[in-house]
Amino acid sequence: MALLGNLIFVFLAGLVTALATGLGAIPFFLVDDVSDRWNVVLWGLASGIMVSASVFGLVFEGLSAADSPLEIVPGLIAGVVLVVVAHEVIEGYEVSPKTYEEADFRKLLLILGVLTVHSFPEGVAVGVSFADLGLEQAAGTTLGLFGFAVPLLAVFMTVAISIHNVPEGVAISIPLRTLGVSEWKMVWWAVFSSLPQPIGAVIAFLFVRVAREFLPVGFGFAAGAMVYLVVTEFVPEALDIGEGLPGGGRRELLFGVVTGVLAMLPLLFV
Repeated sequence: MALLGNLIFVFLAGLVTALATGLGAIPFFLVDDVSDRWNVVLWGLASGIMVSASVFGLVFEGLSAADSPLEIVPGLIAGVVLVVVAHEVIEGYEVSPKTYEEADFRKLLLILGVLTVHSFPEGVAVGVSFADLGLEQAAGTTLGLFGFAVPLLAVFMTVAISIHNVPEGVAISIPLRTLGVSEWKMVWWAVFSSLPQPIGAVIAFLFVRVAREFLPVGFGFAAGAMVYLVVTEFVPEALDIGEGLPGGGRRELLFGVVTGVLAMLPLLFV
């Protein structure tokens, strides 16, 4: 019964991160467009948050749970491989907002499959961070929430992934705006793009909870996937958006990255 409660709690945490993607559509309730400058800053912010959360949180936690630093290496490699495979799958079928609007049921299943591959690493990062949920040995590093002893790392990762999802919501909403899609529909499609995250969170949590000896590998897996995702998707996306800005948007990107890293520095004291 306790396990079921934990699973529900982890699922809800993953759902919070998915719902946060919908926040990316909120600016379009107020303005017609988001400037390229702010778009680059947002992607930089997401990049800084995810790299620092992965290193200060997931990697450090993996090292503390391992007998040897080498134990997290297979996980790091596996995380990178996951993103590489995801890129190959997504490259074969690019999901566009117009496809969202026109998709029949079979197309929606295919779209959901692609989105699952794309957003699964974020869900894994959330699920792995909840590995010590409710366990007595983690009592010194937990926060009491709704009757659950929640690891502080899990709180930070849930917040980090949620903030990271906002620029993705913006990226999805911009082309939807050009198609004349209503604001509330933009919110829905932004959230829809991250719905696989709570599922990934539950699967990852179950894995590291049942196979505790693989916990360092799990932390390494989530960190490797997230850092590689930043390097191969977030940064190139930001530079592509900022191509027309002075300096190619690099100053805005750097500002966002530094701000994101500074925002997550409290992880060092967890």
